[in-house]
Amino acid sequence: MAGRKDYVNSSVTSNREQIEHHVREILKLIGENVEREGLLETPARVTRMYEEIFAGYEVDPREVLGVTFDEQHEELVIVKDIVYYSQCEHHMAPFYGKAHIGYIPSGKIAGLSKLARLVEAVTRRLQVQERITSQIADILAEELQPNGVMVVVEGEHLCMCARGVKKPGSKTVTSAVRGEFRSNAALRSEFLTLLKQ
Repeated sequence: MAGRKDYVNSSVTSNREQIEHHVREILKLIGENVEREGLLETPARVTRMYEEIFAGYEVDPREVLGVTFDEQHEELVIVKDIVYYSQCEHHMAPFYGKAHIGYIPSGKIAGLSKLARLVEAVTRRLQVQERITSQIADILAEELQPNGVMVVVEGEHLCMCARGVKKPGSKTVTSAVRGEFRSNAALRSEFLTLLKQ
């Protein structure tokens, strides 16, 4: 965490008392005793957690790319295994995994850490994996105007693993391709081969 800006959801902070009240009410409605020792601080802890896990609402993902650099590198750039944590908008259950980003610059590059910040800005809100994948690809295509972008996102969804169909260990993989990656099968293959190394 050191060395990077940490965002906090200020709407949660502003509505702390109401959120804590509602968490307490939910605990009662599921049959819990909110006065027992283990639950006394739970509403406050949940609220603090919401400040962090929903911090993506505080930042425009396009702005996290920040300053770009003029660079004549026109070959594939990949940042892989970017770990993310998000919340499913259908069940408010966590899902997590890794994002892999590749792009072919057209004279403009972003700092490599900015790609990880982009993933965090997009994932720290209620989401679906398909939208995460497309948003990352679209933002990179719009902001960097590269010759091509490819994003692959892997995810394990607790709404599928811990409830419903109950299939732990199952992973969902989504991809988005823009520019040269759409028409160039060899380029897509190179990206996917490099992900496996």
